[in-house]
Amino acid sequence: MSTAEMTDAIEIKRFCGLDMLVQVEQTGIKPLDWAQEHGEAIEQWLQSKGALLIRGLDLASSRQFGKLLSQLFSGELLSYNLRSTPRTELRGNIYTATEYHSDQLIVQHNEQAYTNVWPMRLGFFCMLPSAEGGETPIADSRIILSKIPREIREKFAAKGIMYVRNFSDIDLPWQEVFNTQDRQEVEAYCHEHDIEFQWLDNGDLRTRQILPAICKHPVTGEELWFNQAHLFHVSTLEPAIQKELLSSRGKEGLPRNTYFGDGSEIPDETVKMIRDIYQENKIAFVWQKGDILLLDNMLYSHGREPFSGERKILVGMAHAFQNKG
Repeated sequence: MSTAEMTDAIEIKRFCGLDMLVQVEQTGIKPLDWAQEHGEAIEQWLQSKGALLIRGLDLASSRQFGKLLSQLFSGELLSYNLRSTPRTELRGNIYTATEYHSDQLIVQHNEQAYTNVWPMRLGFFCMLPSAEGGETPIADSRIILSKIPREIREKFAAKGIMYVRNFSDIDLPWQEVFNTQDRQEVEAYCHEHDIEFQWLDNGDLRTRQILPAICKHPVTGEELWFNQAHLFHVSTLEPAIQKELLSSRGKEGLPRNTYFGDGSEIPDETVKMIRDIYQENKIAFVWQKGDILLLDNMLYSHGREPFSGERKILVGMAHAFQNKG
């Protein structure tokens, strides 16, 4: 299906400087009927363009949202494995958005780019927009890559990124991250996914995994900035928290941190530059109740702006992809 055929099948409007808005004008249409009619066109659009915002569908529950995503993504939704943030599962692999305090900024990232298995499709549903703030900004991973200076890109491409995590009660315990109480299950998962692990004397778990910073999209073949080096890096922490953790735990004991793949440190200024590039190239819109945002998780990153008041955004993931190097 060509781009022209896609736009004939479903009208996509310019919004926030991007062709991404689908306004459903039909009243009384059942969401699943609409998804069945337009699912193929939407999937083709996401494969090439990466982002779509749907307004006007009458959804009222997490159950309906889950069914809609399964229809649009043509498959079962994924469970949130190898977690990095606290969320609550509602039903059918539909989760709340990350449950960090409302005054915290969640910087741009591609979902689960800190592991070698990630979802290719993300869906967000706004059940209740916040009174102020709370946007879910997105950014094109192709543009982010192009904005990073060539010498920095080449260094990351050559060395990759080492993710170091310490699972404990000050972040997320390994039992919650791996969704098991069984150490052998954790070890089997780590062996399967090329994760180096170490059980510490206090019962906590430390892992290391080396992954690429730049990946090729499996459908388009485009090179993308696809990692969470800037999100896991110690410099992302607020200065007071960073100082306290370094004093009490040392650099090796931080809940999470990133290095170049050879173990050398990523300079703070490099991380700040990457965060600034995301900030400068973000696309943000004000949530409306009932909005559905669909993303190709490799083509677009996402984040969260601080907010005030109650906010309820639900998330579902689909199409697991494994990077086999």
